[in-house]
Amino acid sequence: QVQLVESGGGLVQPGGSLRLSCAASGSIFSIYTMGWYRQAPGKERELVAVTSSRGTTNYADSLKGRFTISRDNAKNTVYLQMNSLKPEDTAVYWCYARHTVLGLQYWGQGTQVTVSS
Repeated sequence: QVQLVESGGGLVQPGGSLRLSCAASGSIFSIYTMGWYRQAPGKERELVAVTSSRGTTNYADSLKGRFTISRDNAKNTVYLQMNSLKPEDTAVYWCYARHTVLGLQYWGQGTQVTVSS
C-alpha cells in the first residue's frame, strides 16, 4: 500500500509563500497521478491541483497563477508551491495519489495551512 507523508504546512502572513511536499513510498511513483486537495472549516473538500504521470498539470480556476504543482519522480515527491497567499487559502491540505492503471487511491494525513496576519 502506498504511503503519503506531507510536510511544509504552517502559519504564513497574507501575501507570503509556502511550499508543501508529499513524499510517496510503497510503489513506483511515476505511474501515479498526484494531486493536492484542501478543505476549509465548514466547506467541502476541493481539488487544488493535479499532475499526471506524464507531468501535465491542471489547477482550480481560482488558484491558477498563484499555485504551482510539480513532481520529482527521482525523489518520489510532489510539491505544491503557494504564492500570494490569502486568508481564504486557510485549510487542511491533502496529498492524493491515484494508480493510473488500477485506479487505486491514497491520501496523505493532511497538513494545516493558516494564512493570517
